[in-house]
Amino acid sequence: MKNLPYLTESAIRQFIEAALLEDVGPGDYSSLASVPEQSVGQAKLLIKEDGVIAGLALAEKIFKHYDSTLEVELLLEDGDEVKAGDVGLLVRGKAISILTTERLVLNCMQRMSGIATKTSRLQQSIAHTKAKLMDTRKTTPNFRMMEKWAVVLGGGVNHRYALYDMVMLKDNHVDFAGGLEKAILSTKQYLKENQLDLKIEVETRNLDEVAEVLRIGGVDFIMLDNMDYDTMKKAVSMVNGRYPLEASGGITEKTLPEVAACGVDFISVGALTHQIKSLDISLKAY
Repeated sequence: MKNLPYLTESAIRQFIEAALLEDVGPGDYSSLASVPEQSVGQAKLLIKEDGVIAGLALAEKIFKHYDSTLEVELLLEDGDEVKAGDVGLLVRGKAISILTTERLVLNCMQRMSGIATKTSRLQQSIAHTKAKLMDTRKTTPNFRMMEKWAVVLGGGVNHRYALYDMVMLKDNHVDFAGGLEKAILSTKQYLKENQLDLKIEVETRNLDEVAEVLRIGGVDFIMLDNMDYDTMKKAVSMVNGRYPLEASGGITEKTLPEVAACGVDFISVGALTHQIKSLDISLKAY
């Protein structure tokens, strides 16, 4: 697994337990009713379309959490490029255990692989620039950990994980606070009083706001929100490397290379996690 602060064994275990409770509940009666209790079988994870595989390590943990006697053999690594017909893993053991965990494994892997595939494709399109593709908090409730993990496996980088690990002063924060200066100064005072060591990012909507943030200072990142190419290029020149810059807002696969060419450091794309097509994967007995 990648060295990601949110990817703890405890957090993964809690996710698996909650997901199994949701899907299995008191029992997988279809399997319990139709398959002999001591029946042993084996199945392979079949990749049915080209892409980037993600979730293999999680799949192994799901299988072993539900039934520690299951034997799992990983044939690929998370982040590998795959072709239709590839086999990702083999699982052997109690047939009922394989059947009961099948859907959870596939739901996780199909979605994670879809995210990793899209992230990889978009990151490759801007590989000639310094810009890094970044995710957002536009994730599926209770599945954020896996979706952000998949972004990293696809070659992207994670933005803040949640509301508690970084301060982001967006347009509504600024407007409710009474302006950029009040929002920034109030934030710095709050962090100091509460002994919180958090990075601060400020969203700017035009060049005047960029100039104001540069005057006020005391932040760690500046977001350029919904700016056109020419405005963004001017903002990059104004900042001149004083702060890392993130481009955000309405960026599509078509416009991504142009945005990257402006000279920004990061480009956040919510569609990485909320507008993806799951990769076609199945688990087949053999």
